[in-house]
Order: sequence, then C-alpha cells, then structure tokens
Amino acid sequence: MFKRSAAAIAVTAVAGLTLAACSADAEAEESTAPETSDEAMAGGDLTFAVFNGWDESLATSLLWEAVLEEKGYNVELEYADPAVVFQGVADGDYDVVTDVWLPLTHAAYIEDFGADMVELGAWFDSAALTIAVNADAPVDSLADLPDYVDEMGGRIVGIEPGAGLTTATENAIEAYGLEDYEFLTSSTPAMLSELDTATSNGENIIVTLWEPHWAYGAYDIKNLEDPEGILGEAENIVTYGRVGLDTDFPEVAEWLGAFTMDADHLYDLENQLNGADSSDYETIVAEWIAANQEWVDSLTA
Repeated sequence: MFKRSAAAIAVTAVAGLTLAACSADAEAEESTAPETSDEAMAGGDLTFAVFNGWDESLATSLLWEAVLEEKGYNVELEYADPAVVFQGVADGDYDVVTDVWLPLTHAAYIEDFGADMVELGAWFDSAALTIAVNADAPVDSLADLPDYVDEMGGRIVGIEPGAGLTTATENAIEAYGLEDYEFLTSSTPAMLSELDTATSNGENIIVTLWEPHWAYGAYDIKNLEDPEGILGEAENIVTYGRVGLDTDFPEVAEWLGAFTMDADHLYDLENQLNGADSSDYETIVAEWIAANQEWVDSLTA
C-alpha cells in the first residue's frame, strides 16, 4: 500500500512538473509571438490607376502611395487614359482611382462601369471647367468678351481638340457670341506655355482651364463668370475602388473614404510636381509630406 501510494505521488509530481514546463513554454512562446494589432497585420499589394495628364490624379496618387507604403503596403502606380482606367477598375486589374469627376464629366463611364466599382468618397467638392484670364484683365465675365476682342488679343487658347472642356468652350463661344475670337486647340502643355509667357510679359490672355489645377497656385489668374451656366456646375472629385477592396483592405478603404484635400494643399503639391522628372517624384513628395506632416498624419488618424 505504501509503495503504491509513493509511486502515485511520484507520478503526480512528474505530471505536475511536466504541466509546469508546458505552461512555461507556452508563456515564452506567447511572449515572443508576433503582434496581431491592426498595424502589424497591415500590408499587401495595391495598384492605383492614374489618369494620363491629370495633375490632381497624379498628385493624390503619389501622396497615397507614400502614405500607404509608410503603413506597410506595397503600392504601384499605373498610368492610363480614363477609358482604360475605368475598365481596369471594373475588371479588378486596378484597385483604386482617385480622380472620378461627378456628376457630369465621368457620368458615361459610371453608367457603363459603376455597377462593378465601389464608390469610396468625395475628396474635393468644387471641381469645375473654367475659362480663365490674367487677374488684371479688363473683363470679369464671358458676357464681357465680345466688347474686348482687341484688348484680349483676339484668341482663346484651348487644350486638346477632343477634350470635354474643348466642347464646353465651343458651346460657350456660341452662347456668348464670341465668334470674333480665334479658338486655338492643341495640347494642355501648349496652353500652359502660352499662359506662362503672357503672364510673364504682363499681357492679357484667355485660356481654357479647370479646377483643381496647379496653374491657380502658380499664376495670378481669375475665372470668368458664366452667367448662362454653359460650362456646368461645380463637381465632386470622387475616389472609386474595385469590388472587394473594402473587404480585402478595410483600413485602406476607410482612409480613402474619409479623405478630403483643400485647394491650398493640392495646388502646392501639384506646383512642386509640375515639370519634375518622374525619377524625382518620390523625393518631392517626401519633402512635401515633411513640410505638411500634421495634415498628412490626419489622413490615417
């Protein structure tokens, strides 16, 4: 009886030591296990689609590339024309596009592809097609222009012939009786070069523009009033994502949905990117973020 009791005690003691060792190992393993916080779990590959030639598309995409990579994501930017971008987001080839103009400019694309995309949120609420002049020009309205053909140089400098802004300007020329003006179309860079030359020389000039655009931060210019509303009302710029983005990357979708950017920040970043080589974008954006750190931090707060 005694021997059996002693043996039982011994077995119990060994079992206790084994359990204690297992418990200690578990605690050690738990203490060295990787964290499972949201920050530790963040990461993954994301592709932002950027409209060719659209400065606000480039600026916001580069900004979010830097912000998200700091948070542990791998971000790639793909450049394409709007038709390709909308098709790509709808097909799931691109994750995000930040530059959808609504309710007018991109309405046809949303009608075609909107059911296969997710609207995340509007980040700019005063986008508009415009006709602008130097700030000290003797005209304030499109309705004034017929009386100032000679003073304004007799030209309206436009952008690409196939652009929606070009069509809107043609409508404005008809509505306001501006047929005495020569309407020049070629390209956005050519228009901006004409604007730069005229403002540098103190000359009057009329150009077709849109807001937001870095030119408003670089030059002393004003928009002409459009009392007939020919150029349309102000629009929102909206971020869209592929279907499933909010499930696969809920944190990113939440940040992008809450994103807003005022004109001052946007024009400042666009100005610094304007004319820069793409190889310098990373450095330019990093320096801009450092100069606006508090605001940038608020994007993911």
